[in-house]
Amino acid sequence: MASSPTHFLNTKAAPAIPPHNVLPFQRPAAGTGDTPRIHLSPPQLAGGEMEAVAETLRSGWLAPAGPVLRTFEAAFAEVSGFPHVLATASGTAALHLGYRVLGLTPGDEIWAPTLTFVATVAPAAQMGAKVTFLDVSAESWTLDPDLLRDQLALAAREGRLPRIVVPVDIYGQCADLDAIVSVCDRWGVPVLCDSAESLGGTARGRSAGQGARLACFSFNGNKIITAGGGGALVSDDPGLIAAARHLGMQAKESSPHYQHETTGYSYGFSSVLAAVGLVQLRALEARVTARHAVFARYAAGLADLPGVSFMPEPAWGRSSRWLSVALFDPARFGVDREVVRRALDAAGIESRPVWKPLHLQPAFRGSRSIGSGVAAGLFERGLCLPSGAMGPGEQARVIEVIRRLACA
Repeated sequence: MASSPTHFLNTKAAPAIPPHNVLPFQRPAAGTGDTPRIHLSPPQLAGGEMEAVAETLRSGWLAPAGPVLRTFEAAFAEVSGFPHVLATASGTAALHLGYRVLGLTPGDEIWAPTLTFVATVAPAAQMGAKVTFLDVSAESWTLDPDLLRDQLALAAREGRLPRIVVPVDIYGQCADLDAIVSVCDRWGVPVLCDSAESLGGTARGRSAGQGARLACFSFNGNKIITAGGGGALVSDDPGLIAAARHLGMQAKESSPHYQHETTGYSYGFSSVLAAVGLVQLRALEARVTARHAVFARYAAGLADLPGVSFMPEPAWGRSSRWLSVALFDPARFGVDREVVRRALDAAGIESRPVWKPLHLQPAFRGSRSIGSGVAAGLFERGLCLPSGAMGPGEQARVIEVIRRLACA
């Protein structure tokens, strides 16, 4: 059973957010008057990035090679729990390589939850694959294992099993990979997990993505750990990562001249970004603690309002709370999600609707979609609130705007 928001009200006070450094460009004077704008999830310094970059530049290692890059991959292996890591130019690049090494070809079919960012399935669609979208569980907002089980059994009877199933860890909440992998293993369907949003989260005591054949992460500027860009492809299988590393470095064969048996990609992760990421990784646990503190303050400050609820945290998982997401029931709250978003924007506060389900996107018109509409309902009512490096005073501004709407 999902935990209630009131779970966080049992503590006398939310834990304090650790001290943080904010880059000058993070807080432009674009709020109201002299009040800085509050952003959704701005990049945050851990301390030491400047020195690490300077040392890397002095070493001469700028390209996607060298000791800093290998040190970063080793550090990420320790943090993620996967023994084999390939750092990439982006999370999308990691996904693309994952599809390649799992053998996706034109005409194959992949299954993914409809509630996700387009990058989850875009590489597969660009490779000529068909995409079927499945609904999510109301318990976790991630791929519904029961729906997946029923649909895989039906697909097996009809001889049309998907080539790959791609669960997504969303807003810090990990999918129930134990259940998903178990049913996929029955039919021999590999699992590629998109964990771009959920580094630091766990499911059944295991880190994000663990249990999948491959998992992908992102270090984009808005993520809980950022290198200003980049991503990672991880696996327990050294052969898969070796194959992905080969493709990601233009598929150049071992030869004194340029020899290519197939074509690859320029998906390397620069040593400069690796230096930043290496420092950032040390702050992961503190960042997770800070995001939980942000969520706890929202829960305490809004829980008494009718028609306001929050993204649940299943009993089997611990979200990183990368983003705090609220649901607004207009019949009880009085106004809908979009009115709340516009009011926050007018007050110099960034927020964003929950992902629009991909089966509703024009780019995927005609794709199959299976489910009862959980994802569509979350999109209609859900709003991602500012969740990054902000103190209680800034968060009070967000809460005040929402409370005023409830009293209007």
